[in-house]
Amino acid sequence: MKLYGYWRSTAAYRVRIALYLKKIDFESIFVHLVKNGGEQCKDDYTAINPNQLVPTLIDGDFTLHQSLAIIDYLESKKSGLSLYPDNLQETAKVKALALDIACEIHPLNNLRVQQYLVDELNLLSDAKLAWIKHWMVIGFDAIEKQLVHTSGCYCFKDQITVADICLIPQVYNAHRFGIDMSHFPYINRVVDNCSKLEAFQLALPENQADAQS
Repeated sequence: MKLYGYWRSTAAYRVRIALYLKKIDFESIFVHLVKNGGEQCKDDYTAINPNQLVPTLIDGDFTLHQSLAIIDYLESKKSGLSLYPDNLQETAKVKALALDIACEIHPLNNLRVQQYLVDELNLLSDAKLAWIKHWMVIGFDAIEKQLVHTSGCYCFKDQITVADICLIPQVYNAHRFGIDMSHFPYINRVVDNCSKLEAFQLALPENQADAQS
C-alpha cells in the first residue's frame, strides 16, 4: 500500500493516523506542495489525482483520494480496532463531527485557498492570517459545544474514532497559525489524550521523512 502525501498536509496527516491505528503497513511517497510550483500540479501526479491534492492511496491496482473516503476504505479493509461506534446513530454523530472539521474548518485554510487569497485577491499576509483565524475559531467553537455532550477521553466517549483523527491535525494547524486554543478545554483534553498514543505520535508532521524538506 502506498500513500502519496506531504508532511504538513492536514488531510494526509489524518490518513497516516488511521493507518497507524489500524496497524496497516504502507510506503510513503512524498509530494512537495510548494517546491517547483507544487509537485501536485505535475502531469504524473495529476494522472493519479486530477484534483491535484494529497493524499492519494494506492492499494495494488486500486487508487483512491479524499482522506475520509480513504479512512472508510481502511476501516472496511482491516478488522481490529474500529474507528466508529457500533450503534448506527452514534456512528452517524461521529461522522457528522468529523465532517464538521474536514468540510467546514479545513477547506478555508487549505494551502491553495491561501495562495488564491494572496495571488489573486492581493491580500496582505496579516489579512490572510485574519481570514484563517476567523473561520477556524468559528469552527472550533462549534466543535467545542458538541464535545461538551459527546466527549470522554476522546471526541466520542472513551473510544478513538474518525472524529479524533480529523480533530488532531486541525488543532496542529491552529497552533501553526497562532490561534489561542485556551478557550477550548474540551478540545484540549481530547488532544492531550490522543497525543499520548503511539499512532498519533508516529503520524506527527515533524516525524515524517520529508519534514522541512
